[in-house]
Amino acid sequence: MINFLILPILIPLITGVLLIFANKSIKLQRWIAGLSAFLTVIVAALLVQKVRNDGVQTLNLSNWDAPFGITLVSDMFSALLVLTTSIVALACVIYSFKGIGEDREKFHYYSAVNFLIVGVNGAFTTGDIFNLFVFFEVMLMSSYVLIILGGTKIQLRESIKYILVNVISSALFVISIAYLYSVVGTLNIAHISVRLSEISGVSQPGIITVLGVLFLIVFGLKGAIFPLYFWLPGSYYAPPAPVMALFGALLTKVGVYSITRTYSMFFYQESGFIQQLLIILAILTVIAGIIGALAYWDVKKIVIYNIIVAVGVILFGVATMNIDALTGSVFYLIHDMIIKAALFLLVGLMAAIAGTSNLRSMGGMIKRYPGLGWTFFLAALALSGIPPLSGFVGKLLIVQGGFSSEHYWGAAIVLISSLLVLISIMKIFINGIWGKPRSFETENSVPYRKLMIAPVMLVVLSIFYGVGADFVYPYISQAAETLTNANIYIDAVLKE
Repeated sequence: MINFLILPILIPLITGVLLIFANKSIKLQRWIAGLSAFLTVIVAALLVQKVRNDGVQTLNLSNWDAPFGITLVSDMFSALLVLTTSIVALACVIYSFKGIGEDREKFHYYSAVNFLIVGVNGAFTTGDIFNLFVFFEVMLMSSYVLIILGGTKIQLRESIKYILVNVISSALFVISIAYLYSVVGTLNIAHISVRLSEISGVSQPGIITVLGVLFLIVFGLKGAIFPLYFWLPGSYYAPPAPVMALFGALLTKVGVYSITRTYSMFFYQESGFIQQLLIILAILTVIAGIIGALAYWDVKKIVIYNIIVAVGVILFGVATMNIDALTGSVFYLIHDMIIKAALFLLVGLMAAIAGTSNLRSMGGMIKRYPGLGWTFFLAALALSGIPPLSGFVGKLLIVQGGFSSEHYWGAAIVLISSLLVLISIMKIFINGIWGKPRSFETENSVPYRKLMIAPVMLVVLSIFYGVGADFVYPYISQAAETLTNANIYIDAVLKE
């Protein structure tokens, strides 16, 4: 029987290797990359259904059973994120056919994209904390290639900061894993959870708190929480639109996933200090993101700072740690991956038409590009959580969970952030898409209709995700149940 667990990692891995040898034919590269991305979506959807029907799936990659061997684990949380990643990757690949430029396509662009997906899907699927680090590095090395590919001045400048921050973060990650191993003597995530539970039962939980803070710093750098988000606005601004969409939709979400996974598996026993710290940082992250989104008049920067807002909203739900808030966080995380990819592709198209990303130099695009205008309008409403679109359900559950846990100030700030996000994103619509029509020198060279395929696909999916919330809710609820009850994950991996 086919084990769908490994295929979303294996397919892009094989594709990335094959594309290295197909660099002389851009057309062949596009066909291979497109078919591979589509096939990955299919197997990821089958994996989700498999987990839905049969529970948590595991695969030992050696003759050694867990916790001694390397184990891949797919519960509903990781399976849904793998599926969402695969859909976003397919959309970005389709957009890249006409939106990345042949100069980049010649230099192994599609290979780097596929290796990036290997790292992201692997990080979501691994059941081993050290292999989480390995997949992080695969993802980061691919992102180094993508952020610098093209060699523009801004890319070269921002890539130095991006690489430096991630090298320091990776070093700290290894140190944290070594410290964790010295305490528990295992690297298997399920087994670590068991060992930490035993430690907290017989001694002071101070050492668990130290480990929790260390991992929060490591994953906070990756996920861009306050005050560790300083590297993100410039680094994500530098690359072209499809790369920006991949980064904005996927890379920070791997950090968010890692915080969610480790917090729910390792540190739920010591919930006092770590929980309060995470709640405070999450709220500060929301506030910092809102300030940036409202302050800038650059379409890319506005959407980039809205990434930071979403990270804070999701992590507030995770820190609240009740079933409503966690269900909302999972729902909102998937929504944000889809809608952020759509928005980055849309603002990238706007910048290509106008020849600039400065909002003050745009205006009246809806006159000649009504499809772009109304697609962006729907995406803006979804992002800010207007019912019945996809952002509403997740944020409502997070706020409900916050109030039920008596975190009133945090829940109120999350609620207010919806209005401020709407103001920030509608600033793009009012000033860039609405208003007096302008003529742009570069617009005739932009293949508008072909570039609209991918963002329209994502926005339509987002609408169905919100309107069809009753259909997807059982899947989201199953994911949240695993996060609130670590024993489901542990029993599946250790076969207890």
